[in-house]
Amino acid sequence: MTRLRNLFSDSPVNTGRQNALDLGKAFPILCLPFVHTYIECTTDAGLEHGIPYLFDSILGGPFSAPMWMFAMGVGIVYTRHNATRALIRRGLTIIGFFYLLNTFRFLIPYLIGYGITGDRVQFIDPLLYRFLGNDVLFFAGFAMIVIAFMIWLKIPKWWMFTIALAMSVISTAIGDFDVHNPLGNIFLGYIVGTEDAAGLVISDFPIMRWLIVPVCGYVFGSYLIRAKEEKKFYALVSPIPALIAAIYLPIGIHNEWGMFGPGQNCYYHMSTFDVFISLCLTIGVLGIWFVIGRVLPIKIIRSVRGVSKSITSFYCIHWVFVRWITNLILYVVRRTQILSVSVAFLLSLVIMVVSLWLSRSWHHFKDKRRGLVSI
Repeated sequence: MTRLRNLFSDSPVNTGRQNALDLGKAFPILCLPFVHTYIECTTDAGLEHGIPYLFDSILGGPFSAPMWMFAMGVGIVYTRHNATRALIRRGLTIIGFFYLLNTFRFLIPYLIGYGITGDRVQFIDPLLYRFLGNDVLFFAGFAMIVIAFMIWLKIPKWWMFTIALAMSVISTAIGDFDVHNPLGNIFLGYIVGTEDAAGLVISDFPIMRWLIVPVCGYVFGSYLIRAKEEKKFYALVSPIPALIAAIYLPIGIHNEWGMFGPGQNCYYHMSTFDVFISLCLTIGVLGIWFVIGRVLPIKIIRSVRGVSKSITSFYCIHWVFVRWITNLILYVVRRTQILSVSVAFLLSLVIMVVSLWLSRSWHHFKDKRRGLVSI
C-alpha cells in the first residue's frame, strides 16, 4: 500500500501530452469510414459475418466509442479550460455541431433524394428520427455538460462514479421504452433507451447507459495526471483489465452475448456488464498503446496527434461523404446502395483519406488564423 501511495503525487505532475490516448483515439476514428460504409452498403445478413461484421460489431463496437468517451473524461482533467462555464460552452458547441452535421448528412440529401425519386419510405418517413435522433456526438456534448455540473457542485469523483453506475444499473434494469410518439421517443431517447415497433427510433448512446464511461475516464485521468511514473501506472492498471477482455471477447462474440447480440441496440443500449467489459478493453488497450507509443518515431507520434486533435471534424466530414454517396448518389442511380465487400472497402478507403486530408487542412487553417503556426 505504501508503494501505491508513493506512485502518486499530491498535485499534478504528469501534465504532458498523452501519447497512449492519442493513439487510442486515432486508430478507431480512422476505422469509422469503413464501419459506416459497410453498415450502409451491406445487407443485414451480410453484417453478421466476415469483414462487415468485424468493422460493424467489433472495431465499430467496444473498440471505438468507449475509447473516445473514456478519453474525453481524461481530457476534462487535463484541459486548461476546465472551468464549469468553459466545459458547458464546449458541450453546447458539440451539440450545435451535431445538429449542423444532421442538416448536411440527413436533411439536405434526404430532401434532394425525395425530390428526385418521390420515395417517401426511403427519404421522408425516417427523416424526423434521423435529423433529431441521438448519436455519439450529441452524447459527448450532453455528457460534458452533466460532468461540468457535477464538478460545479463539488461532487467527489468517486461519488460521480457511484451516480453514473447507479444510472447504468437502473437503465439496464428498466430496459427500453416506447411512448408511441415520435418526438417523445426522440427526446426521451437522449436520456434512456427508446425503441419503437417500426425500428425507426435513433436512440444511440442514451446518457443513463453511457455516462459511466466518461466519468470513469475522469476518475482515471485524476490519477494519471498525478502519477510520478507512467510506466508503473500502466503496469498497475492495465494488465488485469486486458486479461479480462481477452478472455471474454472471443467467448462473447462466439455466443452472441450482450453487445454482440442481434440488432443495433444491444450495443447502443449496452448493459452495465457490457460497459464493464468495454472499460476493461479500453484500459487494457491504453496500456498496449502506451508501450507502442514509447518506441514509435516522433514523426509518427506527431501525425497521430494531428489525427487525435481533429477527431470531431473528421467525424463530421466522413459522415457527410458516407451519407451523400450511399444514401443519395448510389440509391438514386441504382435504387440500391448495397455493394460487394471489396468495392465497399475501396470506397471506405477513399472516404477515409479525403476526410483525413480535409479535417487536417481545416485545423491547419484554424491554427493559422489563431497565429499558432507560421504562414
